[in-house]
Order: sequence, then structure tokens, then C-alpha cells
Amino acid sequence: MGQNRDVGTPQTPSSPAGLPGEDLTARPHSPGFRSGFAAFAGRPNVGKSTLMNALVGSKIAITSSRPQTTRRAVRGIVHRPDAQLIIVDTPGLHRPRTLLGERLDSLVRSTLTEVDVVGFCLPAAERIGPGDKYLAAELAGLGNTPVVAVVTKTDQASRQQIAAQLAAVAQLGDWADIVPVSAVSGYQLDVLGDVLVSHLPEGRPLYPEGEETDEPEELLVAELIREAILEGVRDELPHSIAVVVEEMGLREGREDLIDIHAVMYVERPSQKAIVIGAKGARLREVGARARQQIEALLGTRVYLDLRIKIAKDWQRDPKQLRRLGFYD
Repeated sequence: MGQNRDVGTPQTPSSPAGLPGEDLTARPHSPGFRSGFAAFAGRPNVGKSTLMNALVGSKIAITSSRPQTTRRAVRGIVHRPDAQLIIVDTPGLHRPRTLLGERLDSLVRSTLTEVDVVGFCLPAAERIGPGDKYLAAELAGLGNTPVVAVVTKTDQASRQQIAAQLAAVAQLGDWADIVPVSAVSGYQLDVLGDVLVSHLPEGRPLYPEGEETDEPEELLVAELIREAILEGVRDELPHSIAVVVEEMGLREGREDLIDIHAVMYVERPSQKAIVIGAKGARLREVGARARQQIEALLGTRVYLDLRIKIAKDWQRDPKQLRRLGFYD
């Protein structure tokens, strides 16, 4: 990203989005132009967010080695001369243990019914497990929606492992296509893009040229802060962290400085102590890392004010989930 842009209002996959007053259906486009939505699905931590970022060419979704990092259906827009591909990165499907987990799983399933094609992601170097088989069965029930099996992280696997995984994936279901890729090395990203586009309907662009996402900037900023917190924390902490940007805007009298006031929520006092660290060292580290990423996103200097609050058992509390933006 790295430039200012108006990301506009979030749109649902079934509704086109555009700039205020702009009629996108009137924009000229070449015959055979395709546009539509592709959702990436899979177990947690199979590389869905990294793959979407690579295809879009910008950091739209945060990434982490921690499972269940993605908590929203984040849309990234790929602009091509022959097509506009809107990729929807979904949370990893898992066995829910909290109300938050149940809502995330529900979000994934509803998203999969609204897109034109699904990319089922499976890592090249990991054996197919019960979770993959369960999701494969779920995807088989989507009816007429084509499913492309995407063998991810091929840069982490040998040729023999990749070949074995491709054979195993072929046995797992009746896929429209099977594509091995690497978001890190760029291996076959162009092929995957072509395959996904081939399953889109013909139609006019749904988003303005150059727009990379329809996520509000406040949400993108909150996610970058959460990503900074996830670096190096203990295993019990990642799922307990939520971030809300309470205020964000240009400082009065300044055109080169944005003030951001954000709150990090944790579930217990012990978790608050982990985030703060000895004499506040960890909190300062989180702030510095997040500020760097946010300035790259917004293309301007940022003053970041971070506070920490305790929201006891927020992952299981319907009222607190709604307050933190996780709706029914």
C-alpha cells in the first residue's frame, strides 16, 4: 500500500462497491472481462492470508505463525487487464471452543456460499489430517461452486513432498483444479490467478481501479497493532487479544501527522502484565513495530497512543463480542 486512499464503506460479497456517485456499470471494459469473488478456505495457519497478500501485491491481511490469526472476512482486490478478482481471506475452520470461535466458523460458512470460486488451501509439507478431510467434505456440499485445491508453501517442501501431496490432494476430492504455489517465492502465483479468474463470470469491474481493499482504515490499523502484539507472545495470549481503534484523525493544524488512540483488550490481569512487559519494555516494542507498519499503510507520520484494558472472558460474552465488533 503505502499511499493514502479512501477505502470507503465495507461491502458484502453480493454487492458491488464504488466511489460515491460513480456508476461502475457504465465504465468501459473489454469483451470477455471477468469479475467476481474467490474465497480462500482451510485449516488455521495454512497460508491463506500470505497468499492473498501476494496476489494483491500489498499487505491487506495480517500474518502470523499463530493459528487463528485471521478473525474477519478480509477482501483484497486484484486488478488485471482482463479481470477483477476479489479475494476473500477467511478465518481458519476449526473446532470452536468459545462463542468467538463459533461466530468465526459461521462467518466462514456463510462466506463460502456467496462467492464464485473457493480456493481450498493445504500446505505442501504437512500430511493431510482429519481437519482437512472434514473441510473437504464440507466443500463438496457447496453444490455448483467450483473448488480449486491450492497446495501452499511449496518453498518449504522438497519436490518429492510436493509430488506426494499433489497425489494425496487429488484423492481427497473432485477438484476443479489443483495448483501448487508459493506466496514467498512467487512460484505459480500467476497460474493460480489465471485459474481462479477462469471460474469467474463475465461482468464489469466491481471496484474502482487501484483500490486494493474495502476494509476501513481503522480496522486495518487495529489489525496491524494486533499483529505486532502476536510477535513472540506466549501460547495462551494470542486468542485473548482484541484491538479497537477508538479515535483516528489528522492532528489539528497538521497535515502530516495522524493521531491514533487504540485500546488492546485482554481477558486476565496476568495477560495485561505480559503485554506490558518489564518496566513497559514490551509495550514500547509493540508500539514501535505497529507504528512502523501503520505509517507504511497510511503513507504519513503517526502518533500512536496504546492502552490496555481487561475484558474478562470476552471471547465467551455475547455483549462484549458485539462491543468489540464480532456480531452474530
